[in-house]
Amino acid sequence: MKEIISSITKEYLYRLISDGKRIDGRDKFEQRELKIETNWIGPAEGSARVKLGDTDVIVGIKMDIGQPFPDTPDKGVVITSAELIPMASPNYEAGPPREDATELARVVDRGIREGKVIDVTKLCIEEGEKVWLIFIDMHVLDFDGNLFDACGIGAMAALLSTMVPAEKFDLGEDYPLPVEHVVVPTTFGKIRDSIILDPRLEEERISDARLTVTTNEEGNLVAMQKGLSGVFSYDDVKMCIRKSQEIGAKIRERL
Repeated sequence: MKEIISSITKEYLYRLISDGKRIDGRDKFEQRELKIETNWIGPAEGSARVKLGDTDVIVGIKMDIGQPFPDTPDKGVVITSAELIPMASPNYEAGPPREDATELARVVDRGIREGKVIDVTKLCIEEGEKVWLIFIDMHVLDFDGNLFDACGIGAMAALLSTMVPAEKFDLGEDYPLPVEHVVVPTTFGKIRDSIILDPRLEEERISDARLTVTTNEEGNLVAMQKGLSGVFSYDDVKMCIRKSQEIGAKIRERL
């Protein structure tokens, strides 16, 4: 019975998309309602809760002092992780990080690194010996599709709210994290010949391909990640970048 319902739902979604419609009434390039709240976790150096439709995530920032990597002795370290807790979806289980959690962390991390969001040279305390370590921890509370955008926006909002805990380590007064750029990811799904923005869960399940485009405040492309087995044409990619620039500018105003 479950298989039959799934097939009927799939054909219904295909028919909607081919007619330029979506199951929740949005148009193809309309994002779901976005809510951003910062300073959500008291003990954290920075935090944010982001709701994108019914997808709900919390991002916390913790900072510590440690050794730099040998090849970057004068730069701080950024470590990004994602946790998909069983409460968020029936498909998530307790245990080691899942493959999709690893991909999620890498996509968000790449946007932050390649977008040079943080001036990591300002996080050096003693070259080769002591630097600030930044831990970006993303927790999914409720999953209804498109974790890439929800977590990416959440990470950016949390970083913007972060205070470096200098007093805790007798290094003077606390100060804002040196954020240099604001990057925003936007994710597109391709279903047969149609491309949609911000796919919700049902749409993700029938997508042939996925493309996450991350841009900065100047509209420059800083990172891009393609997922699933389908393909995007050259013109598809150009269109997605254009849309990402437009949508990113609007979200950046909120951040």
